Amino acid sequence: MPTPELVITIAPYRPDHAAAWRSLNEDWLVAGGYVLEAKDELVLGDPDGAILSKGGHIFIAERDGAPAGCCSLMAMDDGGYEVGKMAVLEGARGLNLGLRLLEACEAAARSAGAPRLYLETNKAQTHAIALYRRFGFTDLPPRPSPYARADVWMEKRF
Repeated sequence: MPTPELVITIAPYRPDHAAAWRSLNEDWLVAGGYVLEAKDELVLGDPDGAILSKGGHIFIAERDGAPAGCCSLMAMDDGGYEVGKMAVLEGARGLNLGLRLLEACEAAARSAGAPRLYLETNKAQTHAIALYRRFGFTDLPPRPSPYARADVWMEKRF
């Protein structure tokens, strides 16, 4: 008997995604040995006020209708967008959810006329950094960050 095919969708954030949005991000932060910082608490606790109402987007990767990954796109003062809060459930890794989330971010940014995508991460996130580089991100010099864990800065210009 053939194995049923997984249905993967990238959906815009809905209020019923709130618990998954928080847990997906808290899980990767804790697993990585990081603490929840002030900006984490803000965007995880109030995604509408901190991201969506300011012109940003949140995308949820759903596997068979259940949240399995997420990513945010936060509007920046220069017209670009910061990619943040990328997380994929451990059991859903290898399904290209990270790539599909980045594609959704780029499509939204391009349709808004943004000049670039920007992100901050930590050098220990080697799989994520490799994905970002394959997707066309390049390294930037260090800059101020609200995150103590940030030690890698990247952008993708359009």
